[in-house]
Amino acid sequence: MDLQDYIDRILVGDCEFVLGHLPNDCVDLIVTSPPYADQRQTTYGGVSPDEYVDWFIPKVDEFLRVLKPTGSFILNIKERVVNGERHTYVYELVIEMRKRGWLWTEEYMWHKKNSYPGRWPNRFRDSWEHLYHFTKQKKFQMFQENVMVPVGDWANTRLKKLSDTDKQRDNSKVGSGFGKNISNWIGREMAFPSNVLHMATECFNRNHSATFPQSLPEWFIKLLTKEGDLVVDPFNGSGTTCVAACHLNRHWLGIDTNEDYCRLAEERIAKERSLKGSCQNGPLFSQ
Repeated sequence: MDLQDYIDRILVGDCEFVLGHLPNDCVDLIVTSPPYADQRQTTYGGVSPDEYVDWFIPKVDEFLRVLKPTGSFILNIKERVVNGERHTYVYELVIEMRKRGWLWTEEYMWHKKNSYPGRWPNRFRDSWEHLYHFTKQKKFQMFQENVMVPVGDWANTRLKKLSDTDKQRDNSKVGSGFGKNISNWIGREMAFPSNVLHMATECFNRNHSATFPQSLPEWFIKLLTKEGDLVVDPFNGSGTTCVAACHLNRHWLGIDTNEDYCRLAEERIAKERSLKGSCQNGPLFSQ
Protein backbone atom coordinates (compact mmCIF):
# COMPACT_ATOMS: atom_id res chain seq x y z
CA MET A 1 0.00 0.00 0.00
CA ASP A 2 1.26 3.49 -0.83
CA LEU A 3 0.21 6.78 0.74
CA GLN A 4 -2.95 7.02 -1.38
CA ASP A 5 -4.15 3.79 0.22
CA TYR A 6 -4.10 5.48 3.65
CA ILE A 7 -5.81 8.74 2.73
CA ASP A 8 -9.44 9.21 3.80
CA ARG A 9 -9.48 5.96 5.75
CA ILE A 10 -10.48 4.72 9.19
CA LEU A 11 -8.08 1.93 10.18
CA VAL A 12 -8.15 -0.53 13.06
CA GLY A 13 -4.78 -1.07 14.69
CA ASP A 14 -1.95 0.32 16.78
CA CYS A 15 -0.93 3.69 15.35
CA GLU A 16 2.74 2.84 15.81
CA PHE A 17 2.36 -0.11 13.43
CA VAL A 18 -0.03 1.55 10.97
CA LEU A 19 2.02 4.71 10.60
CA GLY A 20 5.08 2.56 10.01
CA HIS A 21 3.71 1.92 6.51
CA LEU A 22 3.56 5.64 5.65
CA PRO A 23 6.48 7.43 3.94
CA ASN A 24 8.54 10.10 5.67
CA ASP A 25 7.30 13.71 5.73
CA CYS A 26 3.78 13.12 4.37
CA VAL A 27 1.40 14.42 7.09
CA ASP A 28 0.48 18.08 7.56
CA LEU A 29 -1.17 17.92 10.97
CA ILE A 30 -1.56 15.39 13.77
CA VAL A 31 -4.32 16.16 16.28
CA THR A 32 -5.07 13.62 18.98
CA SER A 33 -6.14 12.92 22.53
CA PRO A 34 -4.51 9.64 23.61
CA PRO A 35 -5.69 7.61 26.60
CA TYR A 36 -4.51 9.42 29.71
CA ALA A 37 -2.64 7.45 32.36
CA ASP A 38 -4.88 4.89 34.11
CA GLN A 39 -7.86 6.21 32.15
CA ARG A 40 -10.25 4.53 29.65
CA GLN A 41 -9.35 1.15 31.17
CA THR A 42 -12.52 -0.57 30.00
CA THR A 43 -11.95 0.71 26.45
CA TYR A 44 -8.18 0.69 25.98
CA GLY A 45 -6.80 -1.17 29.00
CA GLY A 46 -5.15 1.80 30.69
CA VAL A 47 -1.47 2.70 31.03
CA SER A 48 0.05 3.41 34.44
CA PRO A 49 1.53 6.88 34.99
CA ASP A 50 4.98 5.44 35.73
CA GLU A 51 4.99 3.57 32.40
CA TYR A 52 3.29 6.22 30.28
CA VAL A 53 6.35 7.88 28.76
CA ASP A 54 7.93 4.56 27.75
CA TRP A 55 4.60 3.50 26.22
CA PHE A 56 4.05 6.73 24.29
CA ILE A 57 7.54 7.61 23.01
CA PRO A 58 7.73 4.91 20.27
CA LYS A 59 4.47 6.28 18.91
CA VAL A 60 5.58 9.91 18.85
CA ASP A 61 8.80 8.80 17.16
CA GLU A 62 6.58 7.64 14.30
CA PHE A 63 4.65 10.91 14.44
CA LEU A 64 7.93 12.78 14.05
CA ARG A 65 8.96 10.66 11.08
CA VAL A 66 5.73 11.01 9.07
CA LEU A 67 5.11 14.71 9.86
CA LYS A 68 6.20 17.20 7.21
CA PRO A 69 8.90 19.71 8.22
CA THR A 70 6.21 22.43 7.99
CA GLY A 71 3.65 20.35 9.91
CA SER A 72 2.38 20.45 13.50
CA PHE A 73 1.41 17.99 16.23
CA ILE A 74 -1.33 18.97 18.70
CA LEU A 75 -1.46 16.80 21.83
CA ASN A 76 -4.49 17.04 24.13
CA ILE A 77 -3.54 15.52 27.47
CA LYS A 78 -3.94 16.04 31.22
CA GLU A 79 -1.92 14.85 34.20
CA ARG A 80 -3.76 12.87 36.87
CA VAL A 81 -3.67 12.65 40.65
CA VAL A 82 -1.78 9.70 42.13
CA ASN A 83 -1.49 9.18 45.90
CA GLY A 84 -2.74 12.67 46.63
CA GLU A 85 -0.51 14.63 44.26
CA ARG A 86 -0.28 15.44 40.56
CA HIS A 87 1.84 12.92 38.69
CA THR A 88 4.58 14.37 36.47
CA TYR A 89 4.23 12.00 33.49
CA VAL A 90 2.93 14.75 31.18
CA TYR A 91 5.92 16.98 31.87
CA GLU A 92 8.30 14.04 31.64
CA LEU A 93 6.82 13.28 28.23
CA VAL A 94 7.37 16.85 27.01
CA ILE A 95 10.99 16.80 28.17
CA GLU A 96 11.65 13.42 26.52
CA MET A 97 10.04 14.57 23.26
CA ARG A 98 12.33 17.60 23.15
CA LYS A 99 15.30 15.30 23.58
CA ARG A 100 14.12 13.30 20.57
CA GLY A 101 13.91 16.26 18.19
CA TRP A 102 10.53 17.86 18.82
CA LEU A 103 10.21 21.60 19.36
CA TRP A 104 7.71 22.54 22.07
CA THR A 105 6.37 25.52 20.14
CA GLU A 106 3.36 26.56 22.20
CA GLU A 107 0.87 25.45 24.83
CA TYR A 108 -2.84 26.15 24.54
CA MET A 109 -5.40 25.68 27.26
CA TRP A 110 -8.82 24.19 26.62
CA HIS A 111 -11.25 25.74 29.11
CA LYS A 112 -14.30 23.49 29.42
CA LYS A 113 -17.09 26.02 29.64
CA ASN A 114 -19.71 23.53 30.83
CA SER A 115 -17.61 21.78 33.47
CA TYR A 116 -19.94 21.13 36.39
CA PRO A 117 -18.88 21.92 39.99
CA GLY A 118 -17.01 19.51 42.19
CA ARG A 119 -14.90 19.42 45.33
CA TRP A 120 -12.38 17.01 46.82
CA PRO A 121 -10.62 17.27 50.21
CA ASN A 122 -7.63 19.12 48.76
CA ARG A 123 -8.64 20.32 45.28
CA PHE A 124 -11.49 21.34 42.99
CA ARG A 125 -12.75 19.90 39.73
CA ASP A 126 -10.53 20.14 36.66
CA SER A 127 -12.12 22.42 34.08
CA TRP A 128 -9.22 22.72 31.65
CA GLU A 129 -6.75 20.56 29.73
CA HIS A 130 -3.41 21.02 27.98
CA LEU A 131 -3.09 21.33 24.22
CA TYR A 132 0.62 21.06 23.49
CA HIS A 133 1.80 22.28 20.10
CA PHE A 134 4.92 20.54 18.80
CA THR A 135 6.73 21.12 15.52
CA LYS A 136 9.84 19.83 13.74
CA GLN A 137 11.26 23.27 13.01
CA LYS A 138 10.76 26.90 14.01
CA LYS A 139 9.25 27.86 10.67
CA PHE A 140 6.03 25.94 10.08
CA GLN A 141 2.68 26.33 8.32
CA MET A 142 0.28 28.59 10.20
CA PHE A 143 -2.73 30.67 9.09
CA GLN A 144 -3.57 32.93 12.03
CA GLU A 145 -6.16 34.95 10.10
CA ASN A 146 -8.36 31.84 9.89
CA VAL A 147 -9.09 31.87 13.63
CA MET A 148 -9.59 35.56 14.28
CA VAL A 149 -12.42 36.56 16.62
CA PRO A 150 -14.62 39.66 17.00
CA VAL A 151 -12.84 42.49 18.81
CA GLY A 152 -15.57 42.66 21.43
CA ASP A 153 -17.48 45.32 23.32
CA TRP A 154 -14.39 46.43 25.25
CA ALA A 155 -13.25 48.37 22.18
CA ASN A 156 -16.31 50.63 22.28
CA THR A 157 -15.17 52.20 25.55
CA ARG A 158 -11.41 51.56 25.53
CA LEU A 159 -10.85 53.28 22.18
CA LYS A 160 -12.98 56.37 22.83
CA LYS A 161 -10.33 58.24 24.78
CA LEU A 162 -6.74 57.45 23.90
CA SER A 163 -3.78 58.93 25.74
CA ASP A 164 -0.54 59.84 24.02
CA THR A 165 1.03 56.58 25.15
CA ASP A 166 -1.89 54.68 23.60
CA LYS A 167 -0.87 56.07 20.20
CA GLN A 168 2.69 54.72 20.19
CA ARG A 169 4.47 51.48 20.86
CA ASP A 170 4.99 51.11 24.59
CA ASN A 171 8.01 48.88 25.10
CA SER A 172 7.81 46.54 28.03
CA LYS A 173 9.31 47.94 31.22
CA VAL A 174 10.67 44.51 32.10
CA GLY A 175 12.53 44.16 28.83
CA SER A 176 10.43 41.32 27.45
CA GLY A 177 10.42 42.85 23.99
CA PHE A 178 6.65 43.12 23.78
CA GLY A 179 4.77 46.38 23.43
CA LYS A 180 1.47 47.85 22.32
CA ASN A 181 -0.08 50.63 20.29
CA ILE A 182 -3.74 50.75 21.30
CA SER A 183 -4.65 53.11 18.47
CA ASN A 184 -3.94 50.31 15.99
CA TRP A 185 -7.25 48.73 17.03
CA ILE A 186 -9.37 51.70 15.88
CA GLY A 187 -11.79 50.54 13.20
CA ARG A 188 -10.92 46.88 13.53
CA GLU A 189 -13.73 44.37 13.83
CA MET A 190 -11.60 41.23 14.22
CA ALA A 191 -8.65 40.39 16.47
CA PHE A 192 -6.30 37.49 17.01
CA PRO A 193 -7.37 35.14 19.81
CA SER A 194 -5.44 34.22 22.93
CA ASN A 195 -4.07 30.74 23.60
CA VAL A 196 -7.06 29.92 25.85
CA LEU A 197 -9.83 28.13 23.95
CA HIS A 198 -13.26 28.34 25.60
CA MET A 199 -15.25 25.33 24.35
CA ALA A 200 -17.87 23.06 25.87
CA THR A 201 -17.23 19.33 26.27
CA GLU A 202 -20.18 18.32 24.12
CA CYS A 203 -19.32 15.43 21.85
CA PHE A 204 -21.05 13.18 19.32
CA ASN A 205 -20.84 9.94 21.26
CA ARG A 206 -21.78 10.24 24.92
CA ASN A 207 -20.98 6.55 25.43
CA HIS A 208 -17.35 7.09 24.46
CA SER A 209 -14.90 7.29 27.35
CA ALA A 210 -13.62 10.75 26.39
CA THR A 211 -15.25 14.06 25.53
CA PHE A 212 -13.67 15.72 22.51
CA PRO A 213 -15.78 18.48 20.91
CA GLN A 214 -15.57 18.83 17.14
CA SER A 215 -14.87 22.54 17.50
CA LEU A 216 -11.51 21.72 19.11
CA PRO A 217 -9.83 19.91 16.18
CA GLU A 218 -11.60 22.25 13.76
CA TRP A 219 -9.86 25.24 15.36
CA PHE A 220 -6.41 23.73 14.89
CA ILE A 221 -7.20 22.42 11.40
CA LYS A 222 -8.14 25.96 10.36
CA LEU A 223 -5.04 27.40 12.01
CA LEU A 224 -2.44 24.92 10.80
CA THR A 225 -3.62 23.49 7.48
CA LYS A 226 -5.09 24.46 4.13
CA GLU A 227 -7.64 22.65 1.98
CA GLY A 228 -6.36 19.35 0.64
CA ASP A 229 -3.82 18.84 3.45
CA LEU A 230 -3.64 15.54 5.34
CA VAL A 231 -4.81 15.45 8.97
CA VAL A 232 -4.16 12.37 11.12
CA ASP A 233 -5.62 11.29 14.45
CA PRO A 234 -3.66 8.24 15.69
CA PHE A 235 -6.04 7.74 18.66
CA ASN A 236 -9.16 8.36 16.65
CA GLY A 237 -11.90 7.21 19.05
CA SER A 238 -15.31 7.92 17.54
CA GLY A 239 -13.77 9.93 14.69
CA THR A 240 -14.30 13.55 15.67
CA THR A 241 -11.00 14.79 14.21
CA CYS A 242 -11.66 13.03 10.90
CA VAL A 243 -15.20 14.42 10.72
CA ALA A 244 -13.79 17.91 11.33
CA ALA A 245 -11.15 17.43 8.62
CA CYS A 246 -13.73 16.15 6.15
CA HIS A 247 -16.02 19.07 6.98
CA LEU A 248 -13.19 21.51 6.23
CA ASN A 249 -12.14 19.85 2.95
CA ARG A 250 -8.97 18.27 4.28
CA HIS A 251 -7.84 14.69 3.74
CA TRP A 252 -7.80 12.55 6.87
CA LEU A 253 -6.62 9.31 8.42
CA GLY A 254 -8.03 7.93 11.66
CA ILE A 255 -6.45 5.04 13.56
CA ASP A 256 -7.78 3.29 16.65
CA THR A 257 -7.38 -0.10 18.31
CA ASN A 258 -11.09 -0.33 19.14
CA GLU A 259 -13.04 -1.83 16.25
CA ASP A 260 -16.44 -0.66 17.52
CA TYR A 261 -15.32 2.96 17.60
CA CYS A 262 -13.81 2.63 14.13
CA ARG A 263 -17.19 1.47 12.84
CA LEU A 264 -18.84 4.42 14.57
CA ALA A 265 -16.27 6.78 13.02
CA GLU A 266 -17.03 5.25 9.62
CA GLU A 267 -20.74 5.96 10.08
CA ARG A 268 -20.07 9.55 11.09
CA ILE A 269 -17.80 10.14 8.10
CA ALA A 270 -20.39 8.64 5.75
CA LYS A 271 -23.02 10.99 7.19
CA GLU A 272 -20.71 13.99 6.83
CA ARG A 273 -20.03 13.06 3.22
CA SER A 274 -23.73 12.78 2.44
CA LEU A 275 -24.44 16.16 4.03
CA LYS A 276 -21.48 17.93 2.48
CA GLY A 277 -21.40 16.27 -0.90
CA SER A 278 -17.97 17.68 -1.77
CA CYS A 279 -16.01 15.80 0.90
CA GLN A 280 -13.25 13.53 -0.39
CA ASN A 281 -14.27 10.05 -1.35
CA GLY A 282 -12.43 6.84 -0.64
CA PRO A 283 -12.65 3.49 1.14
CA LEU A 284 -13.27 3.62 4.85
CA PHE A 285 -13.06 0.95 7.54
CA SER A 286 -10.18 -1.52 7.18
CA GLN A 287 -8.25 -3.85 9.47
